[in-house]
Parts: sequence; C-alpha cells; structure tokens
Amino acid sequence: MPRAGLSPAVVVERAGVLVDEVGADRLTLAALAARLGVALPSLYKHVDSLADLRRRIAIEATAELGDRLTEAVAGRSGRAALEALAAAYRDYARERPGAYALTQIPPHAGDERHRAVAERATGVVFAALRGYGLGGDDAVDATRALRAMLHGFVLLEQNGGFGMPRRIDASFDQMVAAFDAALTAWPGE
Repeated sequence: MPRAGLSPAVVVERAGVLVDEVGADRLTLAALAARLGVALPSLYKHVDSLADLRRRIAIEATAELGDRLTEAVAGRSGRAALEALAAAYRDYARERPGAYALTQIPPHAGDERHRAVAERATGVVFAALRGYGLGGDDAVDATRALRAMLHGFVLLEQNGGFGMPRRIDASFDQMVAAFDAALTAWPGE
C-alpha cells in the first residue's frame, strides 16, 4: 500500500524541489526515496522509472515556464515583450535550475501532454515575435535564435562563465537590445 499522502503528483513535486537542489544530472530515484522517507521500491507505485520521473518533471517545468512567459508578455509588444520574455526566462532558470535543465528535454513522439505544454510555451514566443511582423519560417528561425541566445547565456551564468569585470545584468540587457535590433531588421526569406 502506498504511503499516506504520497501520490504521483506529490512525488513529481518533491522531485522537482530535489532536482533544483542537486541538479538534473544528479537526480536519482534512491535520493528521492530517501528524501521522501520511503523505500526505493515504493516509488515504483508512482513512477515507472527515472526516465519517467524526469519526463514528468520536464512537463511540469515546461508548463510553469510557459505560464511565466505568458504572464511576462501579457499586454506588451515589440521590444517591451522581448525584454519581459527574456527576463522571465532568465529568472526561471535562476530560480529553478534543475527544473529549467529538464525543460530542454524534447517531447517524445506520441507524448501529447508534453507536446502540448511545449507548444504553449513556444506559442508565447511566436506571439511576441508577431510584434516584429515575423511569422512562418521567419518566426521559427527567430525563435530558435532567441532560445539559443537565452539558453547559452543562462548556462554560462549558471556555470560561472562570465568572469570579466562588467555587470552581468548590463551584458544581458545589451544582448536583448541587440536581438531587438536584429528582429527589427530580420532579413526574411
């Protein structure tokens, strides 16, 4: 019989807290079982495997990131939307580093729930890019460029990769301003 109060949702929520503490690459079922005060086999009543747990955290984290991006860009367009979106993305990665890392897991074929939350988060970016007149393939290309830029910055920041004597926030702001200029002059196909 499962431990009272333990459910798949509770297991995923507590695993999300643990992954932020130890990192996505160091999440184990044994560590989670210890944190929950249960025997390792008890977790298999709630999740199928470590891969299943990581997928479930990825879904929840992607939905949470999508919510934050949606809230950030609401009522904004153009540069204001881009700045708000970039700040929300970076803030999420800072606040939830392990969960953020798992948002990078792409949905598997047939995983409709994961696909839906990923499309919702991407849809927020597409909506922000419409303020620059971008759609279709141009929006896809710009979304990929924006994601690469933000993800790269976030990873370098998380790993202490910015050692030069300039405020990191100032560099981030300049990067977003430069991307705004790039979006404004997007070459198109």
